[in-house]
Amino acid sequence: MSETIGEMILPGTYIDVRSEGLIGVGGIAVGNVGVVGTASRGPINTVQVLGSYAEALDTFGNYDRWNPAASPANLTLTRTLEQVFRGGASTVYAVRIAATGGTAMASAQWRVRDGTGGGAATLFTLTAQTPGTWANAITAVLETPASAPVKLTLVFPRPNGSAKETFEGANAKELATAISATSRYVTAAALAAADETKVPAAVDSTPNAQGGPDGAAAGTSEVAAGLDVLATQDINILVIGGMTMATAAATVLGHLDATETDGRERIAVLGASSDSPASIASTDVPAGSNPRLILVAPGIKADDAARIGEQVKQVALSAPYAAALVAGRIASLAPHVSLTNKDVPVDGLTTDYTRAQQKQLLGKQVCVLFRGLGTRVLKGITTDTGAFKQISVRRIVDYAKQGVRLGSNPYIGKLNNARVRAALKATLDGFLSGMILDEMLQKYTLDVSATRRQEIDGVCLVTMTLQPTFSIDFVKVIMTLE
Repeated sequence: MSETIGEMILPGTYIDVRSEGLIGVGGIAVGNVGVVGTASRGPINTVQVLGSYAEALDTFGNYDRWNPAASPANLTLTRTLEQVFRGGASTVYAVRIAATGGTAMASAQWRVRDGTGGGAATLFTLTAQTPGTWANAITAVLETPASAPVKLTLVFPRPNGSAKETFEGANAKELATAISATSRYVTAAALAAADETKVPAAVDSTPNAQGGPDGAAAGTSEVAAGLDVLATQDINILVIGGMTMATAAATVLGHLDATETDGRERIAVLGASSDSPASIASTDVPAGSNPRLILVAPGIKADDAARIGEQVKQVALSAPYAAALVAGRIASLAPHVSLTNKDVPVDGLTTDYTRAQQKQLLGKQVCVLFRGLGTRVLKGITTDTGAFKQISVRRIVDYAKQGVRLGSNPYIGKLNNARVRAALKATLDGFLSGMILDEMLQKYTLDVSATRRQEIDGVCLVTMTLQPTFSIDFVKVIMTLE
């Protein structure tokens, strides 16, 4: 309804302010990436918003040494985030998942005692802030000078140097309070009233109770739980850490359908099960054909940060990590910019496909990486065999749908008459015209209407037809040299 300033300026005269003409469409997120995977650190099934790979390390810890034959499998989240940020992503919504298998996820613990020896009583317990093995390497040192407060130091070893935290307190209560208030690694348990004034005399140098397991063997049920957490987030691109198309497609497609119904459209980027074109065609391609699904091959070569001090650090990562790299590259592009022939920052590929193999994979709607003036994406396509083959077309349509929602939302609750509908049409016209200027659309048609019955029921129909801009995937050049 119209906004009214209820102040009488002249006797019997009021000012009626109609704000419909001032409504526009605000900013639209186009490159937010959602990632689900396993890690040694961090809260489980909780969204963490990250802006850099350094934040990822602080939140989820370092990844383990790459071993494709490991059982359970390697931890996937931090390594996937490394590739996502390397590809160019700037905002990532990450969720740590874990396979419990009926085993409780334990957090490392240390005891702070009032003395040494077997008879020393525990004053309070320090517990790692999140479950997993990450804190098992932390060492604790307690200094007890005669004329000064006791000092507790926690040392957390990291690949680029150890991190330290130091806390002081005249008694157990002051020390525990300081730890709980400022520590990034541990929390202190509550003290009994009789122990608050006692002076700590010793602490376990290494955890009394080890943390873990990390839940590295997470399966599709844990992935589904992680995706449920991401369902309400404003993400545009989805990656499943370390999981192949053949394994994750059914779970991911269910999530994509549900979020599209809720008006939170997104596309998923998954990796192939192997580099073999024949295996991809028989194993991964049948798993799903969808305009919101991208299948990437082959795998990539990258340095393994966990191989500290080793002469050879480069390892061959499977295609799901290539998918993470591609997802980050998509996030760095405007919706209408094609992924075709775009370079990706990678050290190498695990397989160099021949022209015949490239053609075979493109025919199966596989997004292929190849070497040519660097490493590039051969063609930016989804697994869809219909109208939404190009990733850019899918993203343009999603961008337009989100803009129409944002532009229409402020009108909900206003009068449903011809004047307000005309204002709504003007708002949407302005947004769609901007898409033409940005070369996202070639043209569009728009109609905003309501019958008399719909006016009474508060229903307004927005009907639009979009003609996205089609990028040039290939340029055919015929040269005659004499």
